[in-house]
Amino acid sequence: MEEKLIAHLFKYKDAFGTDKEPLGSIILHKVDIILNVENPYPTLLRQPAYPPSPEAREALKVNIQELMDLGVLRKVGNNEQVEVTKPLLLLGIKENKGWYGTLEL
Repeated sequence: MEEKLIAHLFKYKDAFGTDKEPLGSIILHKVDIILNVENPYPTLLRQPAYPPSPEAREALKVNIQELMDLGVLRKVGNNEQVEVTKPLLLLGIKENKGWYGTLEL
């Protein structure tokens, strides 16, 4: 594993290195990570998603419909082959009382 890291640092030395430290300031040491998937799961894994308020849900529906009317969004069938799908993040801004959509690329 250490050899792979060193090879990666050499390959991308422009991203990690400096004039004083050509491979970056990285100290190699081994770490043992034990993942626990036994019951009971941590509290955060057991909590359901926080549902939006009825007002927020209605605003989302209106916003999504507007984006569909503009051709920004469209429904995709279960078996439809598409090249790219992007998540839509809608942000509520309380001061302006509006909803803004951002497409992450």
